[in-house]
Amino acid sequence: MRFLIPLLAILLCTQCFVIENQYTRLAPGTWRATLQLVPQPTFENKKGAPLPELMDHQFEEVASDFLPFTFEVIYENENDFYIEIINGEERYRVDDITYGLDRSTAKDTITIKFKEYESELKAIVEGKMMAGEWIVHNRKNYSIPFKAEFGKGHRFTELRKTPKMDLTGKWEIHFLDEKDPYDAIGEFQQNGNKLTGTFITETGDFRYLEGTVQNNKMYLSCFDGAHAFVFEAKIKEDQTLVGSFRSGKHYKVLWEGKKNENFTLKNPLELTYLKEGYNKVDFNLKGQKGNVVSLSDDRFKNKIKIVQIMGTWCPNCRDETLFLTDYLKKNSHEDLEIISLAFEKHKDANKAYTAINNYKKKMNIPYDMLWAGSSNKKEAAKTLPMLNEIISYPTMIFIDRNDKVRKIHTGFSGPATSEYIAFKEDFNQFVDELLNENKILN
Repeated sequence: MRFLIPLLAILLCTQCFVIENQYTRLAPGTWRATLQLVPQPTFENKKGAPLPELMDHQFEEVASDFLPFTFEVIYENENDFYIEIINGEERYRVDDITYGLDRSTAKDTITIKFKEYESELKAIVEGKMMAGEWIVHNRKNYSIPFKAEFGKGHRFTELRKTPKMDLTGKWEIHFLDEKDPYDAIGEFQQNGNKLTGTFITETGDFRYLEGTVQNNKMYLSCFDGAHAFVFEAKIKEDQTLVGSFRSGKHYKVLWEGKKNENFTLKNPLELTYLKEGYNKVDFNLKGQKGNVVSLSDDRFKNKIKIVQIMGTWCPNCRDETLFLTDYLKKNSHEDLEIISLAFEKHKDANKAYTAINNYKKKMNIPYDMLWAGSSNKKEAAKTLPMLNEIISYPTMIFIDRNDKVRKIHTGFSGPATSEYIAFKEDFNQFVDELLNENKILN
């Protein structure tokens, strides 16, 4: 009996305590993050103040000029974890992560790398908070302050103000860029205060957006390592929208919209075409091993060819590439060749091919990717002088067995849009038609 009482006391006491910090690194679960798109002196931490003190006044309800997003930290075992960035229906996995003590600061530091986009989040971690920056390596001196706090599940705000209207539906959108105005279709889905959707332009879509409607204001944002988008708008008395759009810290434009179920954009099959005097597409580009690749090569003879004009820095191109690789997994055709022409932000061949190789490996791309030159559209057009112009990354050129261009599809409306399913069906049907046409007799 003399041992029983202490034993019971120990058992009872263990039930009084909650064991915390069973993880070895980053707290598992949901984090709320923000990118500070407009510099603010209060964000600086030159005096080395503790992160809790620095962050208390930074997480406002709906802070102008901040881009919020959420992510989840998921442990695979005691030491290894990855994160999933959440944008609407999309959960984007990132597992190229390093974590450890930075000797220069004597503080725990995390680096989250988006290799395919040549960017990274780097931050000091103190408990359940972190602060640092998002660095984009293919832009000169480009970084944006970043911070995150554990246990915050909301995106823009925890408020629940009654919305002035339901934004669900199709919208006619006009982006009022002074140099290059453009139109878009807004596709929004609203459930109470929660808002999701995207914008479709003639050159692609803005992928998965998530946000909120509060009284007469709407907010949407997206971050995926390449995109850093935030939209704000006011709902006017006539039920139209007027607002602003920021992309990172380098671009801001006003926009306006009204509901219009009948609004359409130009046909993506009519935007890019062969110039008069040309009857086919060809190129002569050096592969990484120094070999010159041309559509006139024997390996392309009597085959269907799809030439993808793209860039590794382009998220819409990533969506299209995922579509193409998935198609090849499900439809193995010896008579079909896909070739990607990558127009990169790097002028140096070694840096360009490093970016291409990282991209190809990360996405398990089974077809050839060639460095085609600068991503500047005027410079890119020199590589393919037979086209009227390079309008969009991505663009797909469909070429039949006779080397005749049968279709050129400008832009790509990805899985965040209502047009994606129809595109898949049309693609499958058209490629089948090309494959079933008679081969050339040798």
